[in-house]
Amino acid sequence: MSDRIFGAVGLALAIFYAFAASQIQESFLTDTVGPKAFPYIIAAILGLASAYIALRPDPEPVWPPLGRLVEIVAAVVALMIYAQVLPEIGFVIATAFAAAYLSWRLGSKPLSSVIAGVSISVGIYIVFHLILGLSLARGPFGF
Repeated sequence: MSDRIFGAVGLALAIFYAFAASQIQESFLTDTVGPKAFPYIIAAILGLASAYIALRPDPEPVWPPLGRLVEIVAAVVALMIYAQVLPEIGFVIATAFAAAYLSWRLGSKPLSSVIAGVSISVGIYIVFHLILGLSLARGPFGF
């Protein structure tokens, strides 16, 4: 039963996402694909996956214990905080903290988590900003 509910919620989310994508204003200076194509693709994939889950549920889903559910909620809260502080403290710092926290919660030792968080943050910054030239949120230090 829970798989059917999850599939129905995912299907509703896909419909809402497609509707939101249809509201995107197109400029007269767009490429042939346009800005709506990628959101429509994501909505279609989400809709198909959700429909499959709703129509072919697992016989008996195994729910994680309460401690694991708390860990999942904590990870979601951490990502929500990340999204809120990203414009304020910048990509590199926010990503380093988020990646370090998530790495720690996935089982790394604290020092290894900090090293992983900083490495992930700087690595993504180098690839996306310095090499590809994409704009990332700037913090108080300009990066």
